Formats: sequence, C-alpha cells, structure tokens
Amino acid sequence: MRTKLLFTSLCLAWLATAGAAASTDGGRDDGQPRAEEGQAYKKRDWKSRFTIGGYGEAVFSRNFYSENWKRYSDAPKFKDDKGHNRFDLPHVVIMLGYDFGKGWSMGTEIEFEHGGTESAVEIEEEETGEYEQEIERGGEVALEQFWIQKSFDQTLNLRLGHMVVPVGLVNSGHLPTQFFGVYRPEGDNTIIPCTWHETGISLWGRTRDWRYEVMLVAGLDADRFNNQNWIQGGAGSPYEFKIGNSVAGAARLDWYGVRGLRLGVSGYFGNSASNSLKRDKFKELKGRVGIGAFDFEYAGHGLVARGSFLYGHLGNSGEISEANRSLKGYGISPGTNIGSDAMSAGVEAGYDLFSLSGKLRAKGQRMYVFFRYDFYDPMWRMGKTRRGQQLLDEEQWGRQRFAAGINYFPMDDIVIKAEYAYRKFKSQFNDEPALSLGVAYAGLFTK
Repeated sequence: MRTKLLFTSLCLAWLATAGAAASTDGGRDDGQPRAEEGQAYKKRDWKSRFTIGGYGEAVFSRNFYSENWKRYSDAPKFKDDKGHNRFDLPHVVIMLGYDFGKGWSMGTEIEFEHGGTESAVEIEEEETGEYEQEIERGGEVALEQFWIQKSFDQTLNLRLGHMVVPVGLVNSGHLPTQFFGVYRPEGDNTIIPCTWHETGISLWGRTRDWRYEVMLVAGLDADRFNNQNWIQGGAGSPYEFKIGNSVAGAARLDWYGVRGLRLGVSGYFGNSASNSLKRDKFKELKGRVGIGAFDFEYAGHGLVARGSFLYGHLGNSGEISEANRSLKGYGISPGTNIGSDAMSAGVEAGYDLFSLSGKLRAKGQRMYVFFRYDFYDPMWRMGKTRRGQQLLDEEQWGRQRFAAGINYFPMDDIVIKAEYAYRKFKSQFNDEPALSLGVAYAGLFTK
C-alpha cells in the first residue's frame, strides 16, 4: 500500500507540474522553446538533435597468483603459483540520445562487457556434417539504459524507462575517466550491482547547490544473492522479463556548495524474497534490502580526491540462504550462504604533476600519480537459519586492496593507465598482487 501511495504521489506531482508549465508564459527557462522561437526550433536539422557518445576500456593484466577455484580452500597448495596474463575489454558502451523538442528527449546505452558474446551454428565436416553450436567468445551484451524524459526546467525532470540506480560512488561515476584504477573500484563493484540499471520511474533536478534524484524501480531478486557478491546478482534476470512483485525505492542527494567539492548521500530500500518464480520457497519472508552510502569528490589545485563508504543489510538472510540451497538443483540459484550485512569503504587521491608546468597545462595534458585503498566484506555480519543455527563467515571474501599508479590524459576524453595492486587477505590465505595497463576513452562524438 505504501508503494502504491508513493507511486501515485509521484504521478500527481508530475501532472501538477506539467499543468503549471503549460500555464506559464514563454519567458520561463523551462527547457522548452519560447513562443517566438517555435518556428526556428522546427527548422533545426535532425543532426543537431542527435547525440552519439560512449566509452570503452582495453586492459592487459599480469596476475601474480593462482586463479584455481581451490586457491582459498587449499591455499598452501597454490602459494607458489606463477600466475598468468590477461587481455580484457571490461566495458565498451555506445550511447545514443535524441531531443524531440518541447522538453522531450530519449537516451540509450548498449554495453558490451569483456568483448561481448560470439556464438555460431556450424557444420562440422569431421563429424558427419552435423550441426554444432559453439560459443566462440565470452562476455555479455546488455541494454544498460533506455528512457524517455520530460524536462520542465532544471529543477524538475521526469524519466521513465530503464536507467542507472545512482547508489554509491561508482554507479554515479562509472566512466573510466572518473576513477584512477585500471578497473573500477573493487568495493562497490563487488557487493552491489555495478553499473546498476533497473526499469522504473525517476524524478530528478538541480537547484542552486543541490542535485536530487528519487526513483521507483523493480526490486532485487533474492534467489541469485550469493556469498562473494552479496545482493549483486539480484539486479539481473535470467528470464525475458524482470519479476516485479516487489517494487523498491532509491534516492540520491548531492551538494556542490564549495567550489571543486561534491558531497553525496544515497540509499536503497525494498523487499526481495517475493521476486522469484519459486515463491513457495520463500514463504512469509520479506528479504528487505537496505543500503546507505556516503561519497565525496574534490578537484582543485592539481589534486583529485574521491572516497566512499557503503553499508547494507539483508533481512531474513539465513532463511534466504536455506531457500537458495534448495533451488541450486534447478540451476536458478548459486545456493551459498549470504551475509546479513555487507560493507565497503574506499578512498583514492591523485596529484597532477603537469600542473607544475605552465606549458603542459596550456596543452591540456594531465599526469596523475595516485594511490587507492579499498576494504570490503560481503559477509561483514552473518544471520541465522529458521532453526537458530548461526551461518558461518567465509573469511576469504573480506579483503583489503592497496593500489598505486599513474593516469596520463593527453586530452580530457582519453586516458592511459598503469597500476600495481596488492589484494591482502587474512593470514591463512595467499595475498594477490597484480600489474595492470589500460587505455580508455569517454566522451561525445557529436556536439
């Protein structure tokens, strides 16, 4: 009932604002053409309304540790493993947008993760000419965003469709030019969906030193929560639809009151147990997910610093863990224990060495030397089963990560990165050092 009332309130607010905008004279700066500009707007070439952009990353890594699946359960056996090299395309995204006029616009993002997927049906001559289906390349292809937006003015915009849930620092700043590491920061990127995208409705805007966003979106699905990634897997769907028996709310508020500084808080709340096709396994469970996050960013005097703290709680975590184990045989759930509480914290700072040279500053180039620290644990606290049995913490998932490196920007939209990282565990496990090199871009191809 509360969800329905909130949804109704958002719709009424939209209708009321639309009526106010319609009754206001053409002098208001509401993002729509004024009366005297109507004819000129109609004559705009479609190319000036069309936006193309995107971002992409290519990475080489040398991992000085084993990636055998038993490296935590039998750590001494893999202590002296020589490791291996990797080439990767973590994210390649194409962004398309169009301005329809009169405050209406649309946006889309198509993402190819780790090179996308390549599958084919071939005739195998060596096997009596039978047809055989093969997967030639791993990865994922996803429609990350698709929304229609009505802008009344800069303080109020209504967005409907599939969009990013801006909870945490990484979801609100996930372009490769918005973080120093070769890969996205590990903390938030491990325990919550990243980039987190859901279908729903959003109201957002900016006024003076504040920017806000409130959302109603499809809730998470508890049957794909797991030990290593906490609630991350619940954002997707293996079906051709997203189960929406429970709707969730998300919100974000940013403050820009000091030059070069941004402070932000964000949160998420919703039930998850009913968003499964096997609802009988989650009888009388709500599986409430609550997440709160704080983050900041500062840029000035050659220095860039960012940091975040995120804490989350999952209700009925012990009962959900039991239910998911019963679903493992169906191929639906990982069937692992799930933490009742998860936490991540991270901070990074970089100094632009080129800011010391007037000539290099004039060329628009930057060279940051940076350091980053992360701590995260998807099993920070553990719940109990229906019978009162305490779930065991799997200590290998609680980690610290230290990283240092350089980011060279020959221009604002292109960055070349190098990073040495050291992932540290409790003493019974082997630490995991790695060296990574990457090149990335992020920007608009049309203006």
